[in-house]
Amino acid sequence: MTQLIKAKNNELTPEMEAVAKKEEMTPDALMQKVAEGKIVILKNINHTNVIPTGVGEGLSIKINANIGTSSQRSSIQEELCKLKIAEDTGADAIMDLSTGKDIDKTRKEIISKAKVPIGTVPIYQAGVEAIVDKESILELTKDALFESIEKHCKDGVDFITVHCGVTQGVVRALKEQGRITGIVSRGGSMLASWIQGHGKENPLYEYYDELLDIAKTHDVTLSLGDGLRSGCGADAGDRAQVAETIVLGELVNRARKAGVQSMVEGPGHVPLNLIPGMMETIKTLTQGAPLYVLGPLVTDIAPGYDHITSAIGGTLAALNGADFLCYVTPSEHIGLPDTEQVKEGIITSKIAAHAADVAKGKQSSIKRDLNMSIARRDLDWTEQAKYAINPEVFEKIDNGSPCTMCGELCSMKLVKNYI
Repeated sequence: MTQLIKAKNNELTPEMEAVAKKEEMTPDALMQKVAEGKIVILKNINHTNVIPTGVGEGLSIKINANIGTSSQRSSIQEELCKLKIAEDTGADAIMDLSTGKDIDKTRKEIISKAKVPIGTVPIYQAGVEAIVDKESILELTKDALFESIEKHCKDGVDFITVHCGVTQGVVRALKEQGRITGIVSRGGSMLASWIQGHGKENPLYEYYDELLDIAKTHDVTLSLGDGLRSGCGADAGDRAQVAETIVLGELVNRARKAGVQSMVEGPGHVPLNLIPGMMETIKTLTQGAPLYVLGPLVTDIAPGYDHITSAIGGTLAALNGADFLCYVTPSEHIGLPDTEQVKEGIITSKIAAHAADVAKGKQSSIKRDLNMSIARRDLDWTEQAKYAINPEVFEKIDNGSPCTMCGELCSMKLVKNYI
């Protein structure tokens, strides 16, 4: 049985107890939120070495880090290095988005080494195989897609992105309205192309009950993908995006009735002023399902700095209902991130998540800020390093008592001596 079914049956699981203890929530309160579908616990029954992680209403904001090979750069060892750095830096979950060589082997190696939940996008593998082996995404079959999904679930993947909301009607809405950047989701573009090429419905939508059966068997959380997310600020909140979100709300209800955990993915590029309203709209249309957002990126002009544009948007999104932030690295829109860019992306997203947690009254986050403030007052560099989000950077900067910024004009030192 899934965590959702057990919660509905008032059965408190070890995973629920572990998450409740970590999250400053009573086990009964957490179990109720799981039963309502407002919290998901990421843990495939086949991923035995994973630490169960809760995502959703009332919990601390979580961070996901994307890793994975591409056709241009494909090294399992490099991805395992990224995995270790991501875990050491504090990522709460990892997504393997591999599209390069040895996709199966890469995924299995990552799952075997990971202590945090692992997510994948099975259509990437099915799509790559159709394009490479048969030279066209139109050669993708429903059976091949579902075989890929089942394979990933059996291997122990804890959550999968599935673009079930990219339906014929949603694609038609996109074509009728037009867009600046069209479809920027790889999975969304594959399925929209397939729908148009065949004149048929999206298999993930048409055969959604089969998908639910697979997810239920392994207790895999469905991350209902935003295949028509906005790829630039000008496209944010348009008719196609909202149409897809309405479909996702329908699919959330069906998943809950089937006892399958689900969360919803949100938009990529959104001007700052639109973020609060958009978070509220998505949450309302999807009945409070955990919301997983990429960014949002608040401007389109910062290649090389999009980890910063993402953190600005991520803080506001998390303050207004987002539960899970997908990191963005400095190489977003440019290329595949290296290990240092992965680390930079995670730290930047963690700052955004922490800022939102403080604003939402998360006591552990507030206490950490307070402890840092006390350490600064006391000129205690050891304690400051302890609470710093990245102690390595903190310790590299020339400091001391007094530090090199103020020297003998240190306000803390003067106050300590004379007031």
